[in-house]
Amino acid sequence: MAIDQLHAAFALPVSGTAILAIDLQERFLGAIPDLAADQPCGRNARLLLTGACLLGVPAVFSEQYPKGLGPTLPWLAAAHPQAPRLAKTHFSVADDPNLRAHLAGLGRRTLVLCGVEAHVCVLASAADLLATGHQVIVAGDAVASRTAANRDSALAALRDLGALVLPTESILFRLQRQAGGETFKALSQLVK
Repeated sequence: MAIDQLHAAFALPVSGTAILAIDLQERFLGAIPDLAADQPCGRNARLLLTGACLLGVPAVFSEQYPKGLGPTLPWLAAAHPQAPRLAKTHFSVADDPNLRAHLAGLGRRTLVLCGVEAHVCVLASAADLLATGHQVIVAGDAVASRTAANRDSALAALRDLGALVLPTESILFRLQRQAGGETFKALSQLVK
C-alpha cells in the first residue's frame, strides 16, 4: 500500500466510517475459544463495538446461517444495540445482496472489520470490499480463527491485499481524534 493510501485509510473520520462485525455467533464460541468474553478477540470486539457506539459510528452485524450457527453473541449485540443483525449464507459480506445494500445505504467509505473466521469470512469480505473501492481497516486483535496459524496467515494476506491492520485501541482513539470532552473520558474508561 502506497504511503498516500495509508494516510487516507487511517484518516478514519467518524462521518465516513462504519463497523462491520462478522459472524460473532454462539456456535463459533465452542470452536474458537478466543471469541469468549474474557479472551482477546471477544474482549476487543466488544471494546470496538462499545467505543463505536459511544462515538456515534454505525455498525452492522453479519450472521452466517443463523438457523444453524445461532445469533450474534448477546453480550456483543448489546455493545452496539442500534446495529442491525443481517443473515447471510455467502462467505463474503459483499456477495450478500442485503448486506451489500445496507452498507451502501450507510454511505461510509471506510469499513472497520472484526469477527470470525479471519481466514474465511473476514478475509473474503475484506478482499471484496477493497475491490469495490472501500477502505478496509481490520481490528487485528478483534478477529480470530480456530487456529492461530490461520488467523496469522489471514492477517498477512489482508495486509498484502491493501487492508490496514491495527489494534482496536488505535482505531478508537483515531476516531476520537483528541483528548478532552465527554467521549474521551468515557473511551478512556473503556480501555482501562
